[in-house]
Amino acid sequence: MALDSKLSTSTRPIGILSVDVEDYFHVEAFSDIVNRSQWDSYPSRVVDNTHRLLDLFDSWNVKSTCFVLGWVAEKYPNLVKQIVDRGHELACHSYWHRLIFKLTPEEFREDTLRAKNVLEQAGGVAVKGYRAPSFSIVAKSRWALDVLSECGFKYDSSIFPVRHDTYGVPNAPRQPFRLKTKSGEIVECPMTTFKVPMGPNMPVGGGGYLRLFPMPLTQLGVSTAQSQGLTLVTYLHPWEVDPQQPRLPGRMLSRLRHYNNLSKMEGRLESLAKRVDFCPFVGSNLIENAPLLKDSKFWEASSN
Repeated sequence: MALDSKLSTSTRPIGILSVDVEDYFHVEAFSDIVNRSQWDSYPSRVVDNTHRLLDLFDSWNVKSTCFVLGWVAEKYPNLVKQIVDRGHELACHSYWHRLIFKLTPEEFREDTLRAKNVLEQAGGVAVKGYRAPSFSIVAKSRWALDVLSECGFKYDSSIFPVRHDTYGVPNAPRQPFRLKTKSGEIVECPMTTFKVPMGPNMPVGGGGYLRLFPMPLTQLGVSTAQSQGLTLVTYLHPWEVDPQQPRLPGRMLSRLRHYNNLSKMEGRLESLAKRVDFCPFVGSNLIENAPLLKDSKFWEASSN
């Protein structure tokens, strides 16, 4: 179903579904034991798992934004073309999946342009959106938005308004907003949170949070966020619907976050798809209607 048709006929709220297209050995949780120079030695499962997601999306009448890792796009260009041909938005998830706050602006620019070029050649479309590995645009790497605008990106979806041991900008606006950079304006589309009285922002409905949180809590969070005027922006990875993936001997916390409830992810995602009409970022009106933010003091209150 076309997005315009969804907007005019559906009684369900619109939401944004995004996929960070990477393999199980690319994740930051295992970066201390998996060397990038050895990525080719691991049995890849990203193509089959992404196909599985695309088939599920077809059966649920869902369109998504796929933030594809440049390394994946260069190795499997046909996968990128299939994502585009099946009606999903193509976007960028870096080339080497490195935390931005560990890079210099020059290293980040080089990585980003390499990934963008590979993606556009494989997909045959312009890439307008970016998502940082592990949501690593934080206070100390906010310069990355200047680089993204310089590189021609129209929007970013890397800010998570929560407190976390790796990422998070807890005082960032919870709805899409427009920022001025040295190279022009860029729209930021934060991941969805719900606000509890006298408490912090709580993440809802995506990735590990969808797998690890009890489903009643996720449903409450989605309803609360929607009642607070927010569009659900959620995400997942292809490896999250692959319970049979190879196990890596990482740290206990990393293994917990990565492997717990993999067998439940498909069902939980389907339950969200039954209550929300999911579509990509581009065409959802979130980017076009994002207000210009004149006060950016939210960066100053972040500890990251």
